[in-house]
Parts: sequence; C-alpha cells; structure tokens
Amino acid sequence: MLSVDFSLKKFQYYPLPWPKEKEVTGMKLIAIDLDGTLLSRDIQITRENIEALQKVQNAGHVVMICSGRAPEDIQQILHHYELSCPLAGSNGTVVKAEGRLLADVSMSAGDIEHIAQKLDAEKTPYRIYTNQGIYVPADWSERVALALQGETIKVEGLTEETFKRITEQPQQSDIIKYFDGYHELLSIPGLTVQKFFILTLNEQVKSTLSTFLNGISGVVTTSSGPMNLEVMDQNGNKGNALKVAADYYGIPLEDTVAIGDNFNDIPMLQIAGFSIAMGNADPLVKEICDAVTLSNEENGVAYAMEEFILKQ
Repeated sequence: MLSVDFSLKKFQYYPLPWPKEKEVTGMKLIAIDLDGTLLSRDIQITRENIEALQKVQNAGHVVMICSGRAPEDIQQILHHYELSCPLAGSNGTVVKAEGRLLADVSMSAGDIEHIAQKLDAEKTPYRIYTNQGIYVPADWSERVALALQGETIKVEGLTEETFKRITEQPQQSDIIKYFDGYHELLSIPGLTVQKFFILTLNEQVKSTLSTFLNGISGVVTTSSGPMNLEVMDQNGNKGNALKVAADYYGIPLEDTVAIGDNFNDIPMLQIAGFSIAMGNADPLVKEICDAVTLSNEENGVAYAMEEFILKQ
C-alpha cells in the first residue's frame, strides 16, 4: 500500500484539536463520503445503509454526500437509490442543496494551463472536472498504456474489475466529453474547472508530480486512493464544503458529523464536531478521528448512524 508523505506542504494536515473521548450530542448535519465509505466495493449502496440514512433523515437530521466524484455523478447515484440529499462534489468545490448552488470554487486559467502542460508533456492520464461535465483527453487509452509500462503501485484488495474501471477509457456521455488539448476548454464560454484527477500507477511518478504540484501556490493537492492525485484551488476542499452547508442550514459546526476513509476526507473530518473513520480507512485517517466504525463491506455507515447518532 502506498503511503502518503504528510510533509508535502500543500497537503493540509493538522493535529486533532479535541479529545477523542468526547460525546456525540445534538447531531444535525452528517457529511458522508461515497467511495470506500457509503459505497461498497462493487459500487453499490446497500439496503442497510439506505434504511439508516432514511432513518436519520426522518429523525430530523440533514445527510450530506461529500465526494470527490462530479456533482452530476453523485446526483445520478442519489436518484438511482431514491435518496434526496444536499451534496458537495469534486472534493467539496461544488456545493448544492435544495436545487441551489451554494458554492463553486474554480481554478485559475494560469494554474490550469501550468498543470495541463506538465501532464501533456509527460503523457500522464488525467481528467478535468468542470461545471459542464468531465473532460478526458482523447488519447486516454494510449496514456494509460504508457503508464502501465512502469506500474509499481500495488493495492491490496484491488479487484481486476475495479482496476479496469479506473483505467479504461471512459465512454462519452452527457457527463463525459473528450478533448484534444486543454486550450479547447479554456475557449468554451462559461466553463470553469474545479478539479484535476490524475491517474498515477508508479510511485516515483506520483512523488515527482506531487513535488511539482506543491510548487504551485494557488492549488492544493490531495488523494482519494493510492493510484491518484487530485488538484483543486487552494480554497476547494470538503472542510470548506461542510462549512458552507452548515451555514446554509443554520447548524453550528459542533453539531456536525463527518464520515470518510481517505486523505481527501481529512479537511471535513478535522472541522466536523465529530469525526468517524471507516474500518477500511487509511491508518493515518483513523488516527485523527474521534471514532472508527465498521468497513464499507460491513455496512459501516449504517453502524455509525445507529451507534453514534440515533442512540444519542
């Protein structure tokens, strides 16, 4: 399993500012990650988790989905399971609630060009998350094939199906669009960029890219898994998204809960009144949280809802 260097200046990591033995009381806003958290390994939301979310909502609390996925992708998942929730997409850069856009943190044209030039020069696979869908280089497959020649990252428990889903060429759709060069995007009227998703299959490549990205003052770099880097504007993260939603609903931050499993969840786990790590979470994520629930294969979200919220 690849470890993340927390000394990288752009990865925000702070000591936990409260004792872990504090009690959970008065919870009203619960921010939940998707992949590795609410979603099972086969990208499903189990019946147990659905019923738990509905029970919490019926008890008067607000459930918020806070994911690295694009807002459109999150909305499709919620619609499929007939769930109605506010959401924060693209690692918290876009926040929506009750049909309203509450926040949209976009990257500057200069930072976009600087990053894209580097990735294109090295034929690195990446996706650009925008307010008009996800843009993927038309030569994605060729870039992945090149990256696989030097593959060194081995992920424990990663299935062949999941690896294929991560690396295969995305099919064009209303959400997924191809482009030949980033200049095409910069010329699209009204288009804003929220996030770069960079596929990294080699530890040395990932480390070198991290160093490069951390030298760009206007962005922050994080990761939602061993095989990727994610880059947003310095003000775009799940912690700020939780603040925005809490302010919209008039809920004090001390009355918020965050549940996650990976490094891109850390900002919201740190700022929430009570933080819960999944049983399958990275050990460093578990260390900063107030509690640990079961894994995403064991309905860990449902268990957390029952043990830490509904019983209080």
